[in-house]
Amino acid sequence: MTMRSLGQRTAGRLAACTVAIVAAAALCGGTAAAEPPETAGVGPNSPVMGDLPGLLNAVIPAAIPAVSGVPDLAALRAAVLPTPIGDPFFDEWPADLDARRPGEVIAARDVTGAAGQTVLTGVRQATQVKYRTADSAGRPSFATATLVVPAAPSPVPGRRPVVVNNLPIDGLGRTCNPGYRLARGPLNSPIEPTDFLPPITQLAVHQGYAVLIPDYQGPWMAYAEPYVEAHAVLDAIRAARHSFPNELGESRFGMIGYSGGAIATAAAARLAGRYAPELAPVLAGAALGGVPADYQLLSRSMPGSIASAVFLAAVLGIGRERPEILGEMNHLAQWVAASPLKDTCINTFALPGILMLPVAVAANSTSALQGVVAQHVLRETDLAGMKSVTPMLIYNGDLDPWIPPEGARALHRQQCALGATSAYLGVFGEHVVGAVTGFPGAVSWLADRLQGYPAPNGCAN
Repeated sequence: MTMRSLGQRTAGRLAACTVAIVAAAALCGGTAAAEPPETAGVGPNSPVMGDLPGLLNAVIPAAIPAVSGVPDLAALRAAVLPTPIGDPFFDEWPADLDARRPGEVIAARDVTGAAGQTVLTGVRQATQVKYRTADSAGRPSFATATLVVPAAPSPVPGRRPVVVNNLPIDGLGRTCNPGYRLARGPLNSPIEPTDFLPPITQLAVHQGYAVLIPDYQGPWMAYAEPYVEAHAVLDAIRAARHSFPNELGESRFGMIGYSGGAIATAAAARLAGRYAPELAPVLAGAALGGVPADYQLLSRSMPGSIASAVFLAAVLGIGRERPEILGEMNHLAQWVAASPLKDTCINTFALPGILMLPVAVAANSTSALQGVVAQHVLRETDLAGMKSVTPMLIYNGDLDPWIPPEGARALHRQQCALGATSAYLGVFGEHVVGAVTGFPGAVSWLADRLQGYPAPNGCAN
C-alpha cells in the first residue's frame, strides 16, 4: 500500500456549550452575508428573531462594560483569547520576535518517542519547532510545527520530499493543535481521529517521505483566519529547511489539507508569492479538499444546519485576530465567548449544531451580517485575486450541503483565470464521505508532484 496506489460529559455541560454557541453566532456579523429570512422560520425578518437582540441586551448585563456606549474591544479580545495550557513551548510569547526573521527557529525539542506512538511506523526523528511568523496584520508572532523524518530511505533519488500535512485543526483551544498531541502521545492527550484517518502521515512516513505538521492557527488559535494560517504554514516550511539544511534544504514540499486544513493549504499556496516568494520553486503542489473557499456562500449553507456550530466557532477564531467582529456581539455572546467554550475543540463545540442555530440569535442587530463590519472583514479575508504559485488539485463532495461544491469549482475557475495550473475533482459523497472518496486521488496526485512529474492542467476542460 503506497501513497500513489491509495492515490459532554453531562447534560449540564452540553447545555452550557449550547448557550455558548448560540451567543457566538453574533460573531458571524464579521464574515458572512445575511441568511435568508425564510431559513427555518427564524430569519432576521421573522417574528421569532425580530426583537431578540434588544431583548437579550435588556435582560442580560454586558460582560465587559462599554465605554460611552461603545464595547471595549481590547477588553473583549483579552477575554476571548485561549487559555494557557501549561506548556511554555505553546504558551510563552518570545521577547525578541522583532529581531527575528520569518521562519527563524526560536526553540526546538525532540518528541520522537511520543510522536512515534501516533505515526505507528518507522520514525527516525520527530522534532518540534517553535518559530517566528506573522499575524493577520503582518505583526511578529510565533507558531509551532512538528517535523517527522522517517527511518525509510527517500522514495526518490536526491533530497527527501516533504508532505506538509495541514490537518483539520478545527479548534479554539491550544490543546486542539496536533503538535500538543504529538508531544504527549495518544495515552496522555485526547485522541483525534484525523491524526489517523485518513492516514496521510502514516503512509507518507512508511514510504520515506518526511512529514511536516504545522499548528497553523497561531498562538491565538485564529480558526479559519487565512492570513494567519498561510503565514504559519509557509514559515513552518522555512523552519524545516533551516533546521535540516543538508537533508531538506532543497527538497520539494507538497501541501495537503481537507476542510479546515484546506483553508490553510489554499491560503498558503496563494499567499506564497507575496509572503514567501523564495519558496515558490520548492512548492511542488497543493491538494485541498472540502475547501471553505467562499465565506459568503458558507453563511448561507451552514447556519441553520447541523454544521451551524462549526461555522460560528470559526468566526470566533477570526474575531480573535479581527476584534471589530467582537463589537457585533450582544451581551449574551460576550459572556459565553469568554466562557470555557473558548478552549474547546470541534468534538465539543459542534454538538449544539443539532439545534440548527441561526446566526441572528446573538448579534446586536438582525442586519449585522449586512453591515459595514461584515463587508469590511469579508473583503479583508477574500483571497480571490491571488494566484497560486504551485499547481493545485481542488476536490469536493458532489453532495456536500455544508461546504457546497460550487465554492470549490469557483476557486478552480478563479485560479485558471489568473493563469495558475489547477485541476478540479468532484467526488462522491457529502463532507465526511467526500474526505474518504477523495483521499486516494489526492494522495496519488500529490505523490506525483513530489516525485517530479508535471501536473496536468484542468483549466482547458
